Amino acid sequence: MTDQPIQDSDAFKDAWDEPQKSALSQAELDTLTDQLIEALKTVYDPEIPVDIYELGLIYRVDVNDDRDVVVDMTLTAPGCPVAGEMPGWVETAVEKVEGVRSAKANLVFDPPWDASKMSDEAKMALNMF
Repeated sequence: MTDQPIQDSDAFKDAWDEPQKSALSQAELDTLTDQLIEALKTVYDPEIPVDIYELGLIYRVDVNDDRDVVVDMTLTAPGCPVAGEMPGWVETAVEKVEGVRSAKANLVFDPPWDASKMSDEAKMALNMF
């Protein structure tokens, strides 16, 4: 036995630097990603006839090994009248994806949303080309 702190041991350093394996295979993660995108595309901004994914309102989707999903999203404007409701709509849509254990949607306003974040599909739908 040694008096050396564990974080100074070679075994600890080797284990710390090793990439951690995910409980989800890459194929499972790819399939889940596609399903989450489809679910997000079912949520629409009530003032704009385009889904929130194509509008560019989804900034980040994180899935942990237990299939808990966290979505960082924004709104087209901070004073959006559905600001209190839209995160719930997103959570409900995501929770409908088979295998998802839970969903949490966080509203973020940095960076602020602007029309450059919209997909070409959204721009076409809104005649913005």
